[in-house]
Amino acid sequence: MYAGDMKHDSVSSPGISDQEKEMATNAFEAFKAGSHDESLKHLDSLQELNKEDYKVTMNKAITEFYKSGQTTTSTLKQTLITLKNQMHTAVDDIDGLDDVENSILNYNQAVIHYHMRQYSESISIGEKLYQFLEPFEEKFAQAVCFLLVDLYLLTFQPEKALHLLAVLEKLTVKDGNSKNGKGESTYSTNKESSSLKAEFTAMIEAAKSKMHQYKVRAYIQMKSLKACKREIKSVMNTSGNSAPSLFLKSNFEYLRGNYRKAVKLLNSSNIAEHPGPLKTGECVRCMFWNNLGCIHFAMGKHNLGLFYFKKALQENDHVCAQLGDAAKKFTGIPMCALLANKRYELLYNCGIQLLHIGRPLAAFECLMEAVQVYHSNPRLWLRLAECCITANKGSSEQETKGLPSKKGIVQAVVGQGYHRKIVLASQSAQNTIYSGKTQEGDKFIPAAPSSPLRKQEVENLRCSILACSAYVALALGDNLMALNHAEKLLHQTKLSGSLKFLGHLYAAEALISLDRISDAIAHLNPENVTDVSLGVSSSEQDQGSDKGDLEPVESSGKQTPLCYPSSVSSARATMLFNLGSAYCLRSEYEKARKCLHQAASMVNTKEIPPEAILLGVYLELQNGNTQLALQIIKRNQLLPSVKPASSPDLRKKPLPFQSSQPVQPIQTPSSFTQVQRK
Repeated sequence: MYAGDMKHDSVSSPGISDQEKEMATNAFEAFKAGSHDESLKHLDSLQELNKEDYKVTMNKAITEFYKSGQTTTSTLKQTLITLKNQMHTAVDDIDGLDDVENSILNYNQAVIHYHMRQYSESISIGEKLYQFLEPFEEKFAQAVCFLLVDLYLLTFQPEKALHLLAVLEKLTVKDGNSKNGKGESTYSTNKESSSLKAEFTAMIEAAKSKMHQYKVRAYIQMKSLKACKREIKSVMNTSGNSAPSLFLKSNFEYLRGNYRKAVKLLNSSNIAEHPGPLKTGECVRCMFWNNLGCIHFAMGKHNLGLFYFKKALQENDHVCAQLGDAAKKFTGIPMCALLANKRYELLYNCGIQLLHIGRPLAAFECLMEAVQVYHSNPRLWLRLAECCITANKGSSEQETKGLPSKKGIVQAVVGQGYHRKIVLASQSAQNTIYSGKTQEGDKFIPAAPSSPLRKQEVENLRCSILACSAYVALALGDNLMALNHAEKLLHQTKLSGSLKFLGHLYAAEALISLDRISDAIAHLNPENVTDVSLGVSSSEQDQGSDKGDLEPVESSGKQTPLCYPSSVSSARATMLFNLGSAYCLRSEYEKARKCLHQAASMVNTKEIPPEAILLGVYLELQNGNTQLALQIIKRNQLLPSVKPASSPDLRKKPLPFQSSQPVQPIQTPSSFTQVQRK
């Protein structure tokens, strides 16, 4: 994290004596040299001469803060609030250009808000100060801009950050020209002047390097690959192979889908040389493991990704143990260390990873802890709902893999020999799950710790919520509500192919339960499926849309679940299986048989769901083909039609399958959208 330093007032106001000027200068020089006790002595003497000058009180508070090793954040904050109330310098009251000292007071307060993660308050103060930037000294103006840039990036406002960086570039050039103008020829032989010039040049170069890094972060948030590539070169030229530059380049390669290269860059960074969270406020080891987890998530290696996220949590817990309870009291540790704890962001990541692995209960525990902090994130609430859906749907290991299970069809075998009966599972026990994901794909709604929701993302999230709601309503038996949600889903203007497919299935199931078979048949028309993509069409790749809360984009590394139709042909087959079930309800068995066999010819044998096998058994029993029905059960696959026996054995009782309760349409769950934050 980057933020401006606390400013010490060394500029004397008009009307003060030469003695006061000298004391103020001596106090400032001692402060710069790190002699805080000496600085405080000068400030005490200055305060005796001018007890009403609040600037002296402010500088004493700041000096004592630095003397404590920047560990008395709470005390400093309270002092600044008291001074602010005394001077009536509320942010809304700042309406002049000459009150620079009051601006410094407000800036210092903004810095404290920043380190306490009160970003909205800090931005409010910073933006007010930015309106009066011109009369400020160049160094102070830069500090205001840098603070705002950092805040804009933390709150996912990269466009505003880039605008301020352009202003910073002008300030830096202006400052450099003014210093290298008149003064250079006059003092070119002066050693002190030469050292000051070298120090100033180094400061300018450091500022330029910092600006390049900020630009890369902004372009990464915007998914602007071309612009990011240009700035990455500048970062590597100015910062070399430092850990921050390598982390940024790794993030860039990750955004491009070059995951192996991203891992290689992370591994090449020397994180052991980093000063540590107590000095910088950043736990580089924690970020290292978290980034590895994000990369492997994007590669579809969810178990390995979870392993790395757990490693990041361990590093974070180690840092928190060092901080103890001081972080909660905002005292006893350096102010920068208040930003070191990333526990809730990491729990968010772990929860999403666990949800993809198929461990919804563990995912729910992680996300419930994260929601205590990020309760305004709509994506997070959807994830919690998906955890509940997955936990309650009840699927075997084979069903999770998308393979039909013979054990799931045959519930029991009763009797022996002539009296042997096969008992098939009831529909309530058959709940093959088809899971899909939609692209979280511009309206600005904060959704910390993930990227904010823009207009298109809000629309996509609404579609996912409607799909989930329809599924839940069906599971609860509220068919009217399920139909309402499904129809709303189908009327959305920008709907992914996968959710459109689910919308038709959910609407059809609700209509069948409401005994509106003809309407259901209209939804089950295979021609309704023309696309099964997991996202709506995105904008050009250079600007790209956000595809996750943890920042990864969809890639070829992410495999569509085997149980979800991977092609239009497979999806149409699913529609035909359900259409056959609907025809059964109208006793149109020949139409149902044609639908069943047409669907079976369109997919691999292993992709035929158990419900379709049961439907085939039911149709053969209705046609009197008991032997063929038994063969279907034994082989666990649909068989080609054969001529029925000339004289069916009427002595045998039919299988316990009620004609009034035919196989229900195949249920598929709502699409599971992915999230991730880096």
